[in-house]
Amino acid sequence: MPGSDTSAQVALALLFQQFLIFLPKLITALVLFTASLYASGWVGRGIRRSAQLRNTDPEIAQLLSRLGQWTVIIMGTLWALQTVNRNVTGFIAGLGIMGFTVGFALQDVAKNFIAGILLLLQQPFDVGDAIAVTGYSGKVLDVDIRATKLLTFDGLHVLIPNTDVYMNAITNYSRASARRIKLDVGVAYDSDLKQVTQTALEAIATLPGLKTDSEPQVVFHSFADSSINFTLYYWINLSDTGYFTAQDQGVKLIHLAFAAAGIDIPYPIRTVLQK
Repeated sequence: MPGSDTSAQVALALLFQQFLIFLPKLITALVLFTASLYASGWVGRGIRRSAQLRNTDPEIAQLLSRLGQWTVIIMGTLWALQTVNRNVTGFIAGLGIMGFTVGFALQDVAKNFIAGILLLLQQPFDVGDAIAVTGYSGKVLDVDIRATKLLTFDGLHVLIPNTDVYMNAITNYSRASARRIKLDVGVAYDSDLKQVTQTALEAIATLPGLKTDSEPQVVFHSFADSSINFTLYYWINLSDTGYFTAQDQGVKLIHLAFAAAGIDIPYPIRTVLQK
């Protein structure tokens, strides 16, 4: 029908005309949004440089940098939306309703974001510290919006959700100036325990990095199948030696001292009787 064809042509013409009117706004909005992304990077780097000049704590500088980046991105997004539609208030209200609905699916993301901010503010550890949390031990590489990045002592990269880090006990090895080491040793039943005690204390006294204000202790605590067991406790200054180094050297010193004194460190012996 000629009338229907004419109406369709008019509708298409109007639609095309509206698209031509809308296209510059859309392009402008995309340009503004893209520019805000680039500007956020500049703002973040500027805040970090300024914080370094003021000797601000690295974690606080990182938090301020990210807040600055997100502020620029949000402002750029709102500006882009206003370019497309002047009635941006109603559009934002609609987004709010939709966001409330979608929010239930993003609860974990929001919790991890807040937990990350709290970790950066409270600073239970610094980037570069050696920590143990949720069963993982290693060096902290970064705390981002979602997770804490950890390089384990085995060389593995682990991402732990910030909520898990914040809600669990954190052991910070880097903030300890001294640590106590305990060595479990067993000696033969016919050993002179006073000699064992004296030999162990004299041997460990030669350990490099031993704390002089905390005396080592020998504590006998159990009778095993083939030995009388004791634990040697001693403290070390972490500024002078490493934990594993001091543990390794302690075992070697005890072994050499006991061998020189004729003190036997027995191994389990089983006697099997056959009829």
